[in-house]
Amino acid sequence: MKILVPIKRVASLDDEFELRSDGRDVDQDFCEYDLNEFDEYSLEAAVQIKERFADAGVEVVALTVDTEEGDDVLRKALAKGADRAVRAWDDGLVEADQVAIARVIAKVAEREQPELILCGAQSADHGHAQTGIALAGLLKRNHAAVVSGLEYEPGAKVVAIDRELEGGLVEKLQIETPAVLTIQLGINKPRYASLRSIKQANAKTIEVLEAAEIGLPPELIGQGGSLSRVRKMFIPERGRSVMIEGTPAEQASRLLEIVREVQG
Repeated sequence: MKILVPIKRVASLDDEFELRSDGRDVDQDFCEYDLNEFDEYSLEAAVQIKERFADAGVEVVALTVDTEEGDDVLRKALAKGADRAVRAWDDGLVEADQVAIARVIAKVAEREQPELILCGAQSADHGHAQTGIALAGLLKRNHAAVVSGLEYEPGAKVVAIDRELEGGLVEKLQIETPAVLTIQLGINKPRYASLRSIKQANAKTIEVLEAAEIGLPPELIGQGGSLSRVRKMFIPERGRSVMIEGTPAEQASRLLEIVREVQG
């Protein structure tokens, strides 16, 4: 059986940064990139299933939708226990939002036919938490989000999960497979890659797929296939805080004055 683990290369900002000339994103020269933290946990969950049932022939496939620079996070996934790495990319994907990206992942999933797809609950950069759920909708698979506990035996018709709810509540469910799950931080303890596994990962081949190869027409990828678009990004102006002094009645009176001033 297969477990597909979509992963993402995410950006973190330096202390000092500038926006691109078009004002729609941060200039990449000011970014540092690494594997999305949430995807570390989904990958570890998949590798643990493979190791726990070593005789079941579980194959863990790491997938990213990215340019050649995404090979770095794929090799990190290989070093941490993934068996294969797939990178899907097309120049038309440059303006793709989370739904357009989900379309690409869905097409790769149709090729691979995994029993489980384990996504990170969200990305550490944008934090939309939409790609995994959109993927489940496109594939018409059972799904659950923000999974904090997972028990699955390869070949089983159901996967037992715990889900985080508001107020510290935990929901226990059984989901019929094949299924898509988005994994929350803290479900496990991601491993460190050994020097030997890193060297082995660097020697492995990464399979590269283009949109046409997986059956996606140009109008369904990139900006044309996206349901959202960044119009402008800006740094908010910094305001000033003022301490309101006096008795509680005087403070309330002054606060009311400020509200009226703001409302005009």
